[in-house]
Amino acid sequence: MFLIPGLAQFAKMDMLVLADDLYLEDNDAAMMKPKVTIYSDGGAKPNPNGPGGWAAVLIYGDHEKELSGGEPRTTNNRMELTAAIMALEALKEPCNVEFYTDSTYVKNGITEWIDNWVNNGWRTAAKKPVLNQDLWERLDAAQHRHTITWKLVKWHSTSIFNNRVD
Repeated sequence: MFLIPGLAQFAKMDMLVLADDLYLEDNDAAMMKPKVTIYSDGGAKPNPNGPGGWAAVLIYGDHEKELSGGEPRTTNNRMELTAAIMALEALKEPCNVEFYTDSTYVKNGITEWIDNWVNNGWRTAAKKPVLNQDLWERLDAAQHRHTITWKLVKWHSTSIFNNRVD
């Protein structure tokens, strides 16, 4: 039995830490990355420069971890990016991630646009500086540890997890 400060004691020694209080059991496929599902969302009202918040739910099997935070003056896009970053940075092991977002900005940015931005010195196709470069750099770094399938979910969809982070 072992104790992790602030957490319950666990009888199994073959568990891997995913996030502060989310554990994965080692199994026959120990060399495979654990599969984690993430839902994230963020927003600001008024947008821009209003108070904003972000949230994410990380799911592994029957285990769930909720994350959330906010900023006093921000934008929808910054909160959407922050939610994705914080969720991926919370993973302590490289994982196979199925990532759900309702933000086309986040999904298209990380899957279609970011390589061109980097190659163009963080400039858009119109030669303008990429907005939120600081957050895009963090998201890019966070995603490289994992194998991620990015999925777009409709705003206010019927997904209970998307609605939880909304």
